[in-house]
Amino acid sequence: MKKKTSILVCNDDGVYGPGLRPLVRALSRLGAVTVVVPDQDRSAVSHSLTLHAPLRVRTVGRNFYILNGSPADCARFGILGILEERVDLVVSGINHGFNLGEDVTYSGTVAAAMEATLLDKAAIAVSRGIGPEGPASFAVAADFARKLASEVLRRGLPQGVCLNVNVPALPRARLRGVAVAGLGRRVYGRKITGRVDPRGHRYFWLAGTQVSSISTPGSDVAAVEAGRISITPLHSDTTDRPAIQALRIRRASIT
Repeated sequence: MKKKTSILVCNDDGVYGPGLRPLVRALSRLGAVTVVVPDQDRSAVSHSLTLHAPLRVRTVGRNFYILNGSPADCARFGILGILEERVDLVVSGINHGFNLGEDVTYSGTVAAAMEATLLDKAAIAVSRGIGPEGPASFAVAADFARKLASEVLRRGLPQGVCLNVNVPALPRARLRGVAVAGLGRRVYGRKITGRVDPRGHRYFWLAGTQVSSISTPGSDVAAVEAGRISITPLHSDTTDRPAIQALRIRRASIT
């Protein structure tokens, strides 16, 4: 008897993330879906793991779990603790808002996919631009995620690589195709806002939501600005190879 495909779904928007259930419905057409997501919004927590506090898991439905941890915790616990390695694919998302360029450094959505990659599982992170909301607003992104997941299940991914997908918040008819692209530039505001609470104590907001994009040809930013779905392969090895040789030369000059 052929084994049923096992898909783990994670996210960083939490159990009430608007893109979660559309993604689960779409992927359920491909196999058995297990959901492990944070119990609250954990956006921009990056690739953090909970090492100094206990993790608590609650079952909220059939094959549906919430965890008081980070998105990377969810991927790790889902793979090792719930499915016990019986995972064919991990899909993280659908994130409410793009994860382009430098966003991938901060993104919990991408971190969950990368954690799966570190555990030798094929993984995809899916995000959708901010746009019209409603029951069907994530349908295009969910349908594309299903099609891409089917291809990844069939063909696999290179060792150490996950896919970062960004879908413009456009109707299907207005999309202009798919682009395989590199990371562009996203520039976060550098302003820190200080305020005083009713007890006279100062507190601060990091104005990280003030983001501007720099569109360069061949980048994910350029792709979504042109109305295309971007797919960016991300590698777990972040070594800058050309810099190794440059540093060797420099070291030789000072020894």
